[in-house]
Amino acid sequence: MIKLSVNINKFATIRNSRGGNNPNVVKAAIDAQQFGADGITVHPRPDERHIRYNDVRDIRNIITTEFNIEGNCREQSFIDLVLEVKPHQVTLVPDASGQLTSDHGWDTIQHLDYLKEMIALFRGAGIRTSIFCDPQIEMVEGAALTGTDRIELYTESYAREFESGNKEEAIEPYLDAATRARELGLGVNAGHDLDLHNLHFFARNIPWLEEVSIGHALVCDALYLGFENAVQMYRRQLKL
Repeated sequence: MIKLSVNINKFATIRNSRGGNNPNVVKAAIDAQQFGADGITVHPRPDERHIRYNDVRDIRNIITTEFNIEGNCREQSFIDLVLEVKPHQVTLVPDASGQLTSDHGWDTIQHLDYLKEMIALFRGAGIRTSIFCDPQIEMVEGAALTGTDRIELYTESYAREFESGNKEEAIEPYLDAATRARELGLGVNAGHDLDLHNLHFFARNIPWLEEVSIGHALVCDALYLGFENAVQMYRRQLKL
């Protein structure tokens, strides 16, 4: 079954808006795992506007499933944090400074030498690596040259097209990219704007998908449905 990694950044956003420690992000990670999540994802940024670096350290101590840290490896502080914490997986995302949310994958051709260096560093520390990647064949082929273990397909355009009613057009570039990744021996993850409406169709059409990372939509649904129920509902969407 495709794994569900729950991104808990939004819990930290709510906490930081008020100060104090409510909601407690460590408890959110514990609860998500108890409710059936296959892993926890965090995406710390240098300004610590949601997940803080110390949160990452605290969360690592309670992980019973898998821990995925996303972030911009051009930040030395991020590199140092990942090497200190040693998550099961690091996902490299090309965020610009102050960027609201991730909105594009790496140009794996232009940045090939740099990504090779970063992948070697993290894999040398025993950390599985994944590169945030747009659904373009050339970007997937470039990712394969870096030595990465996996790619994470950036699914915002899929979600947008799906919502417009163009399911087949929405999935086509992702199926092509995932197929090429599989041919090249890369694992395939996916994330961004996946939700209860579009997730099952995506998973059904890419049945060898290994993991999805979902945060914003799942936390929004949890406000209405309850956290445990939301996690279970997302897991059911991944049953093929």
